[in-house]
Amino acid sequence: MRIVVLVSGTGSNLQAVIDAVSSKELTVEIAAVGADREGTYGVERSAAAGIPTFVVDFKAYADRANWNAALAEAVAAYAPDVVVSSGFMRIVSADFIAAFNGRYLNTHPALLPAFPGAHGVRDAMAYGVKVTGCTVHWADAGVDTGPIIAQEAVAVLDSDTEETLHERIKVAERGLLVRTLGELAAGALPGL
Repeated sequence: MRIVVLVSGTGSNLQAVIDAVSSKELTVEIAAVGADREGTYGVERSAAAGIPTFVVDFKAYADRANWNAALAEAVAAYAPDVVVSSGFMRIVSADFIAAFNGRYLNTHPALLPAFPGAHGVRDAMAYGVKVTGCTVHWADAGVDTGPIIAQEAVAVLDSDTEETLHERIKVAERGLLVRTLGELAAGALPGL
């Protein structure tokens, strides 16, 4: 299974996938890693691992439609079976998702459908939940909607800050993403 991973930041989920591929725990091919802006550590990590990289800088386009078209073209050049949004902080269009036959996988730091959006951890804490977690799902044209593939619960501790809780969720998210990709590659999950 060929994947293209999209990142906006440090790429810690991406690093978990790179490590799992290197150790042969995960048998997928990371065809390329792309970012929505210059200077992301995720792209640096990928280049250091010898993985092809590309940047489709959101700010370089007059509007979202042109950016989406350019991103779709850049991703399609690597012929992925699955596109993985891993900390990719841009909403892509329905046309982008359709271009990859609905095979756009997203990770989210909450137990969807609860707490969608960019502040899932903060919102969960503000609501006062005692359990939150992470979700891997097939993205659709909505924000953090689409069929859920897998989830993992993480307890909210009385001593947690947003930062400490988010770090524990990230650890769970890394493992969940690697396991989910492995199950998809093995044909154990629907969607391909």
